Amino acid sequence: MLIKILLVLIFFAVLTGVGIYSKKQTQSVDGFVLGGRNVGPWLSAFAYGTSYFSAVVFVGYAGQFGWKYGLSSTWIGVGNAIIGSLLAWLILGKRTKQMTQAIGSRTMPDFFGTRYDSQNLRIVASIIAFVFLIPYTAGVYKGISTLFEMGFGIPYQYCVIIMAVLTAFYVILGGYKATAINDFIQGIIMLFGIVTVIAAVLKSQGGLAESVSKMAALSSDADAAVNGKFASLFGPDPWNLLGVVVLTSLGTWGLPQMVGKFYSITDASAIRRGTIISTVFALVISGGCYFLGGFGRLFGVPPTLPNGRLDFDAIVPGMLGNNLDDWLIALVVLLVLSASMSTLASLVLTSSSTMTLDLIYRDKKSQNGEVKSGEIDETVSRNIEKRKVVVMRVLIVFFIALSLMIALNPPTFIAQLMGISWGALAGAFLAPFMLGLYSKKVTKASVWACFVWGVGLTVANMLAGNPISPINAGAIAMVGGFVVVPVVSLFTRKLPSDMVDRMFECFKK
Repeated sequence: MLIKILLVLIFFAVLTGVGIYSKKQTQSVDGFVLGGRNVGPWLSAFAYGTSYFSAVVFVGYAGQFGWKYGLSSTWIGVGNAIIGSLLAWLILGKRTKQMTQAIGSRTMPDFFGTRYDSQNLRIVASIIAFVFLIPYTAGVYKGISTLFEMGFGIPYQYCVIIMAVLTAFYVILGGYKATAINDFIQGIIMLFGIVTVIAAVLKSQGGLAESVSKMAALSSDADAAVNGKFASLFGPDPWNLLGVVVLTSLGTWGLPQMVGKFYSITDASAIRRGTIISTVFALVISGGCYFLGGFGRLFGVPPTLPNGRLDFDAIVPGMLGNNLDDWLIALVVLLVLSASMSTLASLVLTSSSTMTLDLIYRDKKSQNGEVKSGEIDETVSRNIEKRKVVVMRVLIVFFIALSLMIALNPPTFIAQLMGISWGALAGAFLAPFMLGLYSKKVTKASVWACFVWGVGLTVANMLAGNPISPINAGAIAMVGGFVVVPVVSLFTRKLPSDMVDRMFECFKK
């Protein structure tokens, strides 16, 4: 226990130190939200990866989908690396950087407002982002606190509160730059931790070959047709597995906290290097998490909840708590702390900046995206910038408090919390954002239609008692947006061609 406590205290001290070090760069909005748009490839790639993977993946998804699909759940990690990282950087990275910098966009709602010349789109997008980032944040809290409770024996409620306070402290102090530097440190811990933990867990079952043989010999009392399939290539339920791959991989393309990493990266050469780094990181971390979770059935049946359903969120903690030495449990706690606090920092920073810049202090922009400064002198402008940063810091506390209330009494499994959040956000944002970077033909009405489609499908499914699983509903919402936007654009009024042409000039430079 002494080793565990010392390691965690050192970890917290480093995070706090980075927050204090980065404080000097948070006087302006660009500095606080985007790190001055001058963040290098390593920091950007690790920030992307550590924001992507958290306790939601390590505890919730790895446990639940490892139990359902066995070793084939590793495909989810492969999809995350290829679709969620490699293709996301190749398709979105450079064009996002170029257009958002050209039109002066700092957030995704700001992009919608300027790109489609509609302040109402900007306002509604910011509300959607704020509301649906909350359940995702609550899921992260639940995952990290479940592992912390296993490692330290501290009651869940106290763990949640400690994580919330610490995350708020270093994000409020250092903004995006502190988050990016800490993400890099946390990413190194994650890489070392996942490899070590997998090796230890497989060793407890007699090694890799023996573990796979045991999985192949497993049968299912509920369905004899799945006997032996927990070690097969595509598992017992390949179609639902595909839904998970789509949600967790394609979803990152439409999440404000993920796309925001492309706003802040230095230049095109940094994007090329960041693409490789991010993909390798995702393959090791996500592939490793799902590969580990795939062996969950070898460690017994998880406990049941009061409603009689299996507690999927207890699978990974159960695997680790009974089979690892104390120093390895300490490493696992640091691994999940690293993964989760980086994601939490990204979520709360995205949410607070969106509410501040897109609802409270909306800059009036000309059609080419330039801010109309009017007669405001430099001193007044600087004071307004400082006021915006203060408001963002206050909203960070407010957002964390809301998420904390949900996390203290979570309504469902971690995986379902994430499915609701990602389904609504990416279902609403993904298609109009990506197509808006590549096509001049996307109309304002089609963006509204996609907002209604993504949020409407997710909420309707939830209110109906989830007749479609939140995971599959989220995947349908994302893919469906690529039908909604082009079809509606065919029959609705186009934006002024001169305005759109000016925006696309940035790609010719």
